[in-house]
Amino acid sequence: MANRLFLGLDLGGTNVKAGVVDDQGNALASRSVATQAILGPVKGVEQIVRAGREAVMAAGVDLADISAVGLATPGTMDIPGGMLLDPPNLPGWVNFPIRDEVGRRLQRPTILQNDANAAAYGEYWAGTAKHARSLLFYTLGTGLGGGVIVDDHIIEGEHSHGSELGHVILEMDEGRLCPTGQYGTAEAYVSATALLKRFRERLEAGDVTSVRTRMESGSELSPRLIAEEAERGDHLALELIMEMARYLGATITTAVHVIDPAMVLLGGAMTFGRNETQVGREFLRRVRQEFRGRTFTTIADRISIEYASLGGDAGFIGAAGCARRALDIGRMPPVPVP
Repeated sequence: MANRLFLGLDLGGTNVKAGVVDDQGNALASRSVATQAILGPVKGVEQIVRAGREAVMAAGVDLADISAVGLATPGTMDIPGGMLLDPPNLPGWVNFPIRDEVGRRLQRPTILQNDANAAAYGEYWAGTAKHARSLLFYTLGTGLGGGVIVDDHIIEGEHSHGSELGHVILEMDEGRLCPTGQYGTAEAYVSATALLKRFRERLEAGDVTSVRTRMESGSELSPRLIAEEAERGDHLALELIMEMARYLGATITTAVHVIDPAMVLLGGAMTFGRNETQVGREFLRRVRQEFRGRTFTTIADRISIEYASLGGDAGFIGAAGCARRALDIGRMPPVPVP
């Protein structure tokens, strides 16, 4: 039991990251390849399998040594059925049986999980929350993803759409537009897309900012550019990042009042350098401040809000952990016939 190995696969619209993970959550080796999503799901499966085989080879083991495979993908999906339904990040991958296609190619038992749920489970199993019994996990990137873990159970929901923490409603009237077409959702205020849209509005309004100077010199507007200028003291850049932190704090409060977790973690590509930068530290402080001001003191004193620690590895480590859990509780689907 102690020597089991698992293969975690984290599918994104741009890249597939694969890693071999041991029974304690340690990553032995990982590899990343381009998804080539625009070429469709058949080519995508080829790339997923390629990444998996390369990771296995890099770990110095054989596919036969892999006890089970965990595959994390963006939604929308049918998790029990192993199907992608109509994922926005993978246009054209409609009603595609991705779990069975990957399992058939690798000839290993394979489970499917939502990518944010998998990242949450990675942090719960092997990251910052490994000593916690429950967790709210937010992924800050192009959108705002989420995962909820309670007593080792991932809240998937009846229709595989549980834990969508980015789609709680913050503003009922005249809310900002979310990429999903809804108004007033948390993602419309807390995401890279939201930050860039808000910044462009302020640029068009004529606000003074060093970001404008950087753009006039050829730099492209991006969350990284905004964060760099905030770190250098640009008032507008810092104001909009802190505005986003305020909305995130309110979003967290809503979910905490439903789940009452031990811990809240913030991960993803847009965490502003986390605790290694002044902006990252100030962002976290502002999130905590907003949360504390909107909840009961007894809750605020007992729930910690921290940055996640696994970074870009959380997805494949969590996917491997989900496969391990499914194997242990007897929920692993059979290997498809080749």
